[in-house]
Amino acid sequence: MRIAAIYDLHANTVALEAVLRDIHKENIEMLVVGGDVVSGPNPSETLRILCNISIPVRFILGNAESDILNHLAGKEFNGLSPRANEEAIWVASVLSDDEKKFLSSWGFSYSVESDIFGKILFCHGTPRSNQEIFTKQTSDEELKSIFKDVSASLVVCGHTHMQFDIMTGDIRVVNAGSLGMPFGFTGADWILIDEAIEFKHTDYNLESAAETIRNSNYPHAQTFSENHVLNVPSEDIMLNTLTKSGDNQRENKLV
Repeated sequence: MRIAAIYDLHANTVALEAVLRDIHKENIEMLVVGGDVVSGPNPSETLRILCNISIPVRFILGNAESDILNHLAGKEFNGLSPRANEEAIWVASVLSDDEKKFLSSWGFSYSVESDIFGKILFCHGTPRSNQEIFTKQTSDEELKSIFKDVSASLVVCGHTHMQFDIMTGDIRVVNAGSLGMPFGFTGADWILIDEAIEFKHTDYNLESAAETIRNSNYPHAQTFSENHVLNVPSEDIMLNTLTKSGDNQRENKLV
């Protein structure tokens, strides 16, 4: 089965449409949408695009969707950051009732059997938490703890917006990167799973995306377009920042 996985879209519709054009050229049999889909400039438009494609689609919850659903249910936020809390409130205010109901139907993870890889588990952050942070710099000891109860031979994740391919014990762990808000390089990242795992990168019209974002009602439109589309943070800086954040989460039992 040929599977495409797209993660961390962050409601960047121009990037999404560009990636979908590439995906349609690949004879994909299934698309997995790995969370943090609607937290960004054009949440409703993003959902409409995804719900109108012909490929079978499986959706899983990112930390952003979990925060939105927690807010709607009157529960506490996950506590990832004040900015994330603010964003969840805004997205909840612009989604329709049907769109909110649609988010509530998404699962925490998705599994599928592959002739090549055996059981593949798709999750957003880690198999135990969609807000837990780890990177390719996370220690072997911590990785063993994170994946100790996993029966899959391949785990596909996102959340940290950088592609990687690592092993922990007998488990291969692949990060699909971010479609809408990547770190390291401008453009859009995703993966294709068939007889091998292919890390994909789609270049698209950054100026058009920035203009679309600036024309939205998103409260952080200018910052998003300048710092996450036209320019992006360096991989080295984000690796160090996120590795420390993940260690802090586990040390303080935040996940």
